[in-house]
Amino acid sequence: MKLSLLLQNVEKYYADKVATHGCTARGADWKSEDSQRMRFEQLLRLIRPEGNFTINDYGCGYGALADYLKSGDYSFQYRGFDISEEMIARARRAQEGKTRCQFFSEKSLLSPADYSVASGLFNVKLDTPEPEWREYVLETLGEFKKLSRKAFAFNALTNYSDPEFMRPDLYYANPLELFDYCRKNLSRKVALLHDYPLYEFTIVVQTV
Repeated sequence: MKLSLLLQNVEKYYADKVATHGCTARGADWKSEDSQRMRFEQLLRLIRPEGNFTINDYGCGYGALADYLKSGDYSFQYRGFDISEEMIARARRAQEGKTRCQFFSEKSLLSPADYSVASGLFNVKLDTPEPEWREYVLETLGEFKKLSRKAFAFNALTNYSDPEFMRPDLYYANPLELFDYCRKNLSRKVALLHDYPLYEFTIVVQTV
């Protein structure tokens, strides 16, 4: 897979993380398993009570969300996509023989599912200028809509973070701006979740 220049360094960043820390929260550049689970809880608020469903995990890393879903009372078929082939290789080994989980490093192999989620996808911009990274974010939101029959959800670091803790290599999005963009361009049904104890927010967009 040929990556854009914008994403090549990001791919290396995460490949180095999982090589150093393995299939752990730190291997996906999260501080702890607890914060990782908290993000999953927020993202999965998009799932309505129902039976079996399909879900795309866009930027799936080593497949932690698949394990989280299996630990809950969910009946699902899971497809994970990540630009890091190292992440995908580890995910496939971890989920070997489990037929309801598939993993891809080629975006073209993803197909529409009931739901799509993305956790941490937009956080690490490295040295990409903010306007260029913002354009990438908005373009990717359009891809989420095409991949999601019922709803999609994503999170991002918030620009309401304490300035002294903000890093220049990370992207801190304006939650109100992204809510407004989704409401005007993607759906009339949008929820902004900014009430959990992390320096980030989650947006849930219903597509039907």
